Amino acid sequence: MFDFVRSHTRLLQGLLVLLIFPSFVFFGVQGYSSFTDKANVAVAKVGGQEIKQSELDAAHREQIERYRQQMPGLDVKLLDTREMRLQTLEGLVRDRVMRTAAVKENLIVTDQRLQRIFTTDPQYASVRLPDGSVNKDFLAARGMTSPMFAEQLRQDLAIRQVMQGVSGSQVAGQASVELALDSLLERREAHLQRFDAKEYLAKVNPTDADIEGFYKKNPSQFRSVENAVIEYVVLDLDAMKKQITVSDDDLRKYYEQNASRYTSAEERRASHILVNAPKDAPAADREKAKAKAEGLLAEARKNPAGFAEQAKKSSDDKGSAVNGGDLDFFGRGAMTKPFEDAAFAMKVGEISSLVESEYGYHIIKLVATRGGERKPFEALRADILEEVSKPLAQKRYAEVAEQFTNMVYEQSDSLQPVVDKLKLVKAQATVQRTAVPGATGPLASAKLLEAVFSTDAVKNKRNTEAVETGANQLVSARIVEHHPERVLPLAEVRDRVVAQLRSQQAAAAARKDGEARLAALRQNPTEGLPMGLTLSRTQAQGQPRPVVDAVLRADLSKGPAVIGIDLGDQGYVVARVQQKAQRDAKDPENERAKPFVTQALTAAESEAYYLALKRRYKVELKLAAAPADAASAAK
Repeated sequence: MFDFVRSHTRLLQGLLVLLIFPSFVFFGVQGYSSFTDKANVAVAKVGGQEIKQSELDAAHREQIERYRQQMPGLDVKLLDTREMRLQTLEGLVRDRVMRTAAVKENLIVTDQRLQRIFTTDPQYASVRLPDGSVNKDFLAARGMTSPMFAEQLRQDLAIRQVMQGVSGSQVAGQASVELALDSLLERREAHLQRFDAKEYLAKVNPTDADIEGFYKKNPSQFRSVENAVIEYVVLDLDAMKKQITVSDDDLRKYYEQNASRYTSAEERRASHILVNAPKDAPAADREKAKAKAEGLLAEARKNPAGFAEQAKKSSDDKGSAVNGGDLDFFGRGAMTKPFEDAAFAMKVGEISSLVESEYGYHIIKLVATRGGERKPFEALRADILEEVSKPLAQKRYAEVAEQFTNMVYEQSDSLQPVVDKLKLVKAQATVQRTAVPGATGPLASAKLLEAVFSTDAVKNKRNTEAVETGANQLVSARIVEHHPERVLPLAEVRDRVVAQLRSQQAAAAARKDGEARLAALRQNPTEGLPMGLTLSRTQAQGQPRPVVDAVLRADLSKGPAVIGIDLGDQGYVVARVQQKAQRDAKDPENERAKPFVTQALTAAESEAYYLALKRRYKVELKLAAAPADAASAAK
């Protein structure tokens, strides 16, 4: 099929012109006008300036792409909602408000300030060359020129100035901070009585009628998830490697050709005595140093066992002298060339002749050697096979990838032809529209699952197209059995129904007793309650968050308050909130909370200022009037 298309390209181009051109003449102008009209719909206004639907669409696509890059497995359809689009629009509005404010308030960034910030701010280090100039190659890779970057930076700095007047200078007053701390760290004394639902489970016994009624009232809780049994074929490097045979002779040849890679580095351990004689020293001084070194050499050879003591007394290399001249193990390239050549030519225990280097004259004693052994072929065979097979597999993959793509498309009623032709393996799995937790490989690919559950694949059980699910990996799948979402029969979910119903009935019984206790306590507020606690947001004392919140919200203006807290499936709590407890000035939470409180107050001040700017520049949001699928229409 694809060969026919390639062979008759010009014929097909002519046919397309004949088909498309009349359609465009009769319908296209109107359709194009409709498309552009939608793109030009205003979704917001700031200071009289409109934000077009096309701007929102572009910004939203960029936002989705950022999420996609951060979380590759994310289903992007979850992001293309009205709520997410409203968030994107709010970001555009905020940016436009700040730009408008910068212009209206004449917040100008001078060239000198622009240059100073560019050359000193660490966040622009990647854009700077070592000499402080702009890295034009870096900008070009992002489609920008130096003037474009400078203008963008100037605008960003101007916008930053708009809020710096508030956020940069706002210092929360001590009274405000203390008041906020009183609220955040408020402590209250309360007495509680809990009616835990789990303690009522043994007291409830649903009837068959109860069970059937609950099942019929809550069908959505007992629906199966749509799934499909699929068979699929993977074409990747691993599949290609299994088809490649490399003889032992070829592997051994590769082993010999790369012997250096399988040989550990040879190392020497030596001690030395150095007589300093820099190359730029006068000739007389060098001769004198040489004569001294020859004397030390003669002494060392007379008493090899005393080499370490001699090095300590006579060596000018003070770093090694304290260790008897020991230099520990070193490999090639670690020492100056004359020293290295001499050390690697010696035998263990041997003392060298004088070795002249740019530092002076060395007397070397070789202490030990290690390394230089080659790992045996048998130990490396698997690794060598992998190395040899990989490029062969990549070549083979490149050769058959197009064939795989064509076959699964042209013979779409079965995967068996491509399995037989390319000697691949057919696997089977059960999948859902989204990857199940723990799924790996192709079955975790959102692209493959989207193809599997496409209308054509579900209805006609055809092969999917070849989907790229990873680097050098193509997959095609077809549905063997499709199981649409459905309400499961009561017989299958009876245990779940009973468990949920018992939990609900136990909670209802706990609530009933709790409400009765609450009514009695309100009649006689002095009655005792079993638990006395002091609760705060940072000291919940093991109580659920709704209990803590309810205790802290209770109105104490008329004295102690009696309240009931419904915990849903967990049960019910009755509480008598006695009074506020004095915040402990020595509580370490005070100092830990202060920075967050100050930050929150500053953020609130900044947000209030931004809202004032929105009112000043008459922000109007019109997204509700725009079609919800405008982004899709614009694609």
